[in-house]
Amino acid sequence: MNWYEKLNKYFPVEEMKSKEHMEALLKEKSDVYYKDEGDKHVLMYAEFDSFIFIDYVYVSTAARGQGLGHKLIEKMKAKNKPIILEVEPVDYDETDSEKRLRFYQREGFKHAQSIGYTRRSLATNEVNQMEILYWSPEGASEEEIYEQMKRMYTEVHTYRDEDFYGKSYQHVDEVLQMDENRGIEDILDELDKSKNS
Repeated sequence: MNWYEKLNKYFPVEEMKSKEHMEALLKEKSDVYYKDEGDKHVLMYAEFDSFIFIDYVYVSTAARGQGLGHKLIEKMKAKNKPIILEVEPVDYDETDSEKRLRFYQREGFKHAQSIGYTRRSLATNEVNQMEILYWSPEGASEEEIYEQMKRMYTEVHTYRDEDFYGKSYQHVDEVLQMDENRGIEDILDELDKSKNS
């Protein structure tokens, strides 16, 4: 299996970029978008001047529990910049989502509770909610994380989207919202709404 097949098998269709999109990012944005690949892992990330965005992390089933995920995250932390990533909300019927969240919590990532992130998938046309997790060596504020997420969304997620998908993703202001009063109750309400819609 090549790197794309590994990611495509592991991540839900609504979270996957097309192979063409990712190859274009690697080629045309090679100054910011990178692939770190080994026999047992694939790590796709964007490194900007002031932050890192982890797009995908895949560790093979055979290598899980051996500290490989930890080593990959440590490699990113060594760059001494805030690290941002997206995870799907915990789905108790899908154990991987809970394991992923616990892994990032162990690695010191915080949940950006004031940032709402809801995007319609071009693959399925369904609205998907994601949670933003971040790690910061110097205690970045959620406002800073929000601004960095907006930049990443515009430069990575929606890069040439019409060329690859025949249509565009929603504008960044529709997808990302900052609300300092957004608490855990709001997050739970949003989850309930998305399950019932």
